[in-house]
Amino acid sequence: MSGTFLDSTELVLNMGPQHPSTHGVLRVIVKLDGEKVTGTECVIGYLHRGVEKIAENRTYAMFAPYVDRMDYVAAVSNGLGYCLAVEKLLNVEAPPRAQVVRVILTELNRIASHLLWLGTHALDIGAITPLFYCMREREATLNIFEKYCGARLTTHAFRIGGLQYETYEGFEQECLEFCDMFLPKCDEYEELLTGNRIWIQRLRNVGILSAEDCKAYGVTGPMIRAAGVEWDLRKAQPYSGYEKYDFEIPTCENGDSFDRYIIRMREMRQSVRIIRQAVADIPAGPIMPRCPR
Repeated sequence: MSGTFLDSTELVLNMGPQHPSTHGVLRVIVKLDGEKVTGTECVIGYLHRGVEKIAENRTYAMFAPYVDRMDYVAAVSNGLGYCLAVEKLLNVEAPPRAQVVRVILTELNRIASHLLWLGTHALDIGAITPLFYCMREREATLNIFEKYCGARLTTHAFRIGGLQYETYEGFEQECLEFCDMFLPKCDEYEELLTGNRIWIQRLRNVGILSAEDCKAYGVTGPMIRAAGVEWDLRKAQPYSGYEKYDFEIPTCENGDSFDRYIIRMREMRQSVRIIRQAVADIPAGPIMPRCPR
């Protein structure tokens, strides 16, 4: 883009390269006409750490903590995905108690991840108050993680075959207290943002990704659900007992930034719904498979 002729109304800006501790680690060279983006050039590779090469010299169990650092705002979810993959290879199934606790911690992590997304997204658009609110509620989830495994961010919560630790005294009650506290907070976020005309103007019909494009590029998660595709592995290919829980898959139609915001708001409410069911369903028993004699 450096050699491209610009007219008098256009401006070229550098977004990034971002610091590794921030969201969106890349550099984007952006061509602007006012607030309208007319061209972009992405420069990637700022956070390449050679994780795959590290894995070549580790056992499955030794590599597990590295997975927690691949996405530092979803360490619990990453850990679960890795453990499930290795367990499938080994033909091992986690005990029922471990599976339920895995669901609770993973849904808490989903909420924590969405809150960080929401707060920083609002901040990027110019609304600072939601960031303070989201960080306040996110702290409550991190407190639970810290009490369970001693870490707040790169949480090593699970082990291949089950759990890293047994739950602490009062775990179930704290999870339920969080759920009771959090749902009204979601209403507060929406009061600030959903009907806000500036929020709507900056998100509606912006960054549209159609269902066809999502499928072509392999896009999943809230982005494909915002485009109207009801696709969620917890329903399509249930794991860790998700088939036992009653919850909905939120979808929208436009596939724009506003719909992706709505999806995440609805998903956090569904996570609370799952957590409550899981807490009521925690069975007694071991947290790791019993070794054959």
